[in-house]
Amino acid sequence: MRLDGRIAIVTGAAKGMGREICLTLAREGADLALAARDVPPLEALAREIEKLGRRAIVQQTDVTEEAQVKALVDATRAAFGGRIDILVNAAGITGPIETPVSEISVEDFDQVLIVNVRGTFLPIKHVLPAMIAQRYGKVVNISGTSGLRGYKYRAAYSSSKWAIRGLTRTVALEAGPYNVNVNAVHPGIVGGARMDKLCREKARRRGAGWTPERVYQEYVDEMALRRVTTAQDVADTVCFLASDDSKNVTGQSITVDGGWDV
Repeated sequence: MRLDGRIAIVTGAAKGMGREICLTLAREGADLALAARDVPPLEALAREIEKLGRRAIVQQTDVTEEAQVKALVDATRAAFGGRIDILVNAAGITGPIETPVSEISVEDFDQVLIVNVRGTFLPIKHVLPAMIAQRYGKVVNISGTSGLRGYKYRAAYSSSKWAIRGLTRTVALEAGPYNVNVNAVHPGIVGGARMDKLCREKARRRGAGWTPERVYQEYVDEMALRRVTTAQDVADTVCFLASDDSKNVTGQSITVDGGWDV
């Protein structure tokens, strides 16, 4: 129970990595505020968390809208006695797949930057004052390996993940004197619905001879461990960064990708 008594906000909590992160934090003792645009999956997740003996509130939130993010923070503090110990920014979108930069529309490019970057900035902006006041906090941003290297035909997504990396390092410098750790997790491709969509779209764009299964295997063959990262792999790393096991780790990028970026 490394997080016993801690209060956490998780954005993008409805499904995928966000959902597994929430369950893992709850198993380690945290109470949670669950944030996403889609409420029914959050309500189902809250019931699962309550079965684990933890508390959970549901707050419909578009992380690109400042008023909604502020309402999320206010609701969390009201529900849990004023504290916010952990913020996990897991909300994000993939944007155009297998698309040359010259074919990406301005609207698509802007949307990816707004959701992924503004949607990480705003929760930090509104949570950090409480963490500074209490002289304790853990901020974990979900970035990606495309924020560590170039990623051909994913200009919008890669740009957003590089921005999150820079935001992480900068806020770590600002928050460090107040005992607040700020780190980023960089997953590689993660098994699940999003990976399936990516493989299908890549196969379609590449044309004759390409299947989703062939694209999938191409990813696996590039990984040192020859296995695809799971949402639980990511959640376990987030839990480490959210706990006091990582008390002297800040401003860092932790890669969870089976060795794809080696």
